[in-house]
Amino acid sequence: MFLLFSNIVSFGPWAACSTTISWLKAEVLRVAFVIIRVDLRHRGSRMATHMSRCRTWSRVQRYGIAAYRKYSSGGGYPNISLSTPLPGIPKPLFASVDGQEKYETKITTLENGLKVASQNKFGQFCTVGILVNSGSRHEAKYPSGIAHFLEKLAFSSTAQYGSKDEILLTLEKHGGICDCQTSRDTTMYAVSAEVKGLDTVVSLLSDAVLQPRLLDEELEMTRMAVRFELEDLNMRPDPEPLLTEMIHAAAYRGNTVGLPRFCPAENVDKIDKNVLHSYLRNYYRPERMVLAGVGIEHEQLVESARKYLLDVKPVWGTSSAPNVDLSVAQYTGGIVKMEKDMSDVSLGPTPIPELTHIMIGLESCSYLEDDFIPFAVLNMMMGGGGSFSAGGPGKGMFTRLYLNVLNRHHWMYNATSYHHSYEDSGLLCIHASADPRQVREMVEIITREFIQMGGSAGEMELERAKTQLKSMLMMNLESRPVIFEDVGRQVLSTGKRKLPHELCHLISSVTAGDIKRVTTKMLRSKPAVAALGDLMELPSYEHIQAALSSKDGRLPRTYRLFR
Repeated sequence: MFLLFSNIVSFGPWAACSTTISWLKAEVLRVAFVIIRVDLRHRGSRMATHMSRCRTWSRVQRYGIAAYRKYSSGGGYPNISLSTPLPGIPKPLFASVDGQEKYETKITTLENGLKVASQNKFGQFCTVGILVNSGSRHEAKYPSGIAHFLEKLAFSSTAQYGSKDEILLTLEKHGGICDCQTSRDTTMYAVSAEVKGLDTVVSLLSDAVLQPRLLDEELEMTRMAVRFELEDLNMRPDPEPLLTEMIHAAAYRGNTVGLPRFCPAENVDKIDKNVLHSYLRNYYRPERMVLAGVGIEHEQLVESARKYLLDVKPVWGTSSAPNVDLSVAQYTGGIVKMEKDMSDVSLGPTPIPELTHIMIGLESCSYLEDDFIPFAVLNMMMGGGGSFSAGGPGKGMFTRLYLNVLNRHHWMYNATSYHHSYEDSGLLCIHASADPRQVREMVEIITREFIQMGGSAGEMELERAKTQLKSMLMMNLESRPVIFEDVGRQVLSTGKRKLPHELCHLISSVTAGDIKRVTTKMLRSKPAVAALGDLMELPSYEHIQAALSSKDGRLPRTYRLFR
C-alpha cells in the first residue's frame, strides 16, 4: 500500500512545485499509516474474538454448559474452590494393584544352582549383572582385602577380551557402561546397555566373573589403586567411610562383618594370583550367584544364562568340597580410637574447623527378622544430618536429631543416624561431630537421645517417619539400577523378592509399641564406639556404657584438680 501511494505522488501534475509535492507526500503517508493501523486493529480484534470463543468452547466442553454459566466469572474463568469437585465431571479412576503384580519379579533356578531373576521395565536400555554371596566377611581364612582387590580387578582382561579397553569398546557399541561394587557380604558386577545387546552383555559378564586372566601387570596396577584409595580414605574431609569401618571393627571384633572392608596396607603385597584363585574357587560358585536383570524379558535372560553360564568352567577350576566360612556374626561391642590431627583436612580457600568425630552404635537385628522394618522406621525417625541444613525445608527438619540436637546446640556440626543390617545381625548408630573441647558434652547428648528412643513415639512423629520411609523407598525404586540391586540382593539372600507394595504395607503396620519394644531390646546390648580426632575430652568406654544403662543418659560426673 505504501509503494502504491508513493508512485502516484511522484508523477502527478504538481511535480513542478517542490513544496506542494513535499506536503502532498507527507499527507498521503499519514493517510496510509492510518489505514494500516485501522486494518491491523481490526485483524487483531477478530483474532482475539476467535481465541476467546475457542477458550470459552473448551471450558464448556470441559465443565459442561450448566457449570460454566453457574461458576464462571465475567472473564470466563471458573471460580471453583480447589477443594470442591468440578460439577458434571466423572469421578477419576486411579491405578490399582492387581493380582498379577505378584508375578512381577520372575525367578528361575538353573540345573547348576544359579538363580536367574528379572523384572520387566519398558524402555530401550536394561541393567543386567551377576551378584555373588561373597565379601569381606568371608575372609577369615585369607588375608583381609581380597574382596577389595577383586573390585579393582573387575572387567580387566579375560579369556575373550585382551584388555579392559576392549571390554569398554564392546559395551560402547551398545551404549553400555559397567561397574563392580563390593560390600561386606556381596560382590556385584553390573552392566547397563541397550536391550538388543543382551546376548553380548551376558557373555561379557560370564567372561569377567569366571574367566579373568589376572595378569601380573594388572595385579600391580591394582596394588597401586588400592594404596591410593587407602591414602584418600585417611585424607578426605568426610570421615564417614573411615568411621563406618571403625564402628564395625568395634562392634564385631575380629569376626565376619567386623573384618576390614578395605585392604589393610600390610596385606597389599601378600595378595597374589594364587590367593585370589583359592578364594574364587570356594566362593564364586553357581549356587552362590544370581543373574539379575531389569528391563528385559525373563525368557530371553534365561536363554542367555543357559548359553553362557550353565556349563562354563571357571579358569580357577572347581572344588567338590568348597571351604566356605559359615560363621554367624558375633556382636562384641567395644571401642576403637584413632588420634588424628584434623586441622589440615580443608580443601580450597574455605577452611573447615577442626572437629572430633564420634560414632556410637548398638546391636539391632538382621534384615531377615520381622523387627527389621520397625528398626528402619526408628532410623528414619532419628534422621539428622549436617548443621548447615538444620532449618532448611525438606531437609528432615522434623527428625529428632534436628529438633533435639542440631537446633538446640549450635556448636554441633553433625548428628546423623545410620542403620546397617546383615543376614545375621545389625547395627544402629549415631555419628556426631563437634569441637574437641566439647566432646564430653556431645557424647552425653547422643547417649541421652539413645535413652529417649525408649519413650513413647508421638502419633504424628511416627506417621511422618513412616510416610518419609515409604516415599524414599518408592522414589529410589524409580531408578533402573536401584531396582536391579534390590532384585539381586533380595533373591541372593532369601530366594524371593518382596515387592514395594508389600514393604509399604509392613511399614504402615508399625506401631509405637513396636518402636518401644525394639528400642528396649537394643538398649540391653553393649555399645560400640568409634572415635576420630583430638580425643583429650573423650569419656571412657565404661562411662559411655554407664550412661546408656542409666535412666536419663547422663555420663557419670568426674572431677579434675588439674587440666
